[in-house]
Amino acid sequence: MSRRRWLLQAFLASALVAGCGRDDPQASLEKAVQQLQDSLEARDAPAVLAMLDERFRAQGELDAEWAQRTLRLVFLRYAQIRIVAVGRRSLVDPQAPHLGRTEAQVLVAGAQGLVPERVTPYAVELEWRRQGSDWRLYDLRWQ
Repeated sequence: MSRRRWLLQAFLASALVAGCGRDDPQASLEKAVQQLQDSLEARDAPAVLAMLDERFRAQGELDAEWAQRTLRLVFLRYAQIRIVAVGRRSLVDPQAPHLGRTEAQVLVAGAQGLVPERVTPYAVELEWRRQGSDWRLYDLRWQ
């Protein structure tokens, strides 16, 4: 599999299943994770990009411009995108409540029609930074 194709799929894997109704940092972090997943599955690039921190990095070297190009290419290739979190955990740092972390095992499926063309598993780690009441994705890593 080419590096580009692998990176495209891995970026999608950053979305995870979460959600909660409490009004606290943990609940709002989980809501942000769900919003990211929903935006990816809806193929809403502006909504995804709006969730990125201004200093966003993926794999320690890729930036928001890379994310924008990647989303454009993936959304052109796949009419449908589905992300399933097999297991996930989001935690707010108790010593620094403006920092959060999400770890998950996810399956990313992309399809033009009803049957997925590709289903790929990933282990993803997302680092979040809280800005006011909003969580922004600061760092994304995957295997």
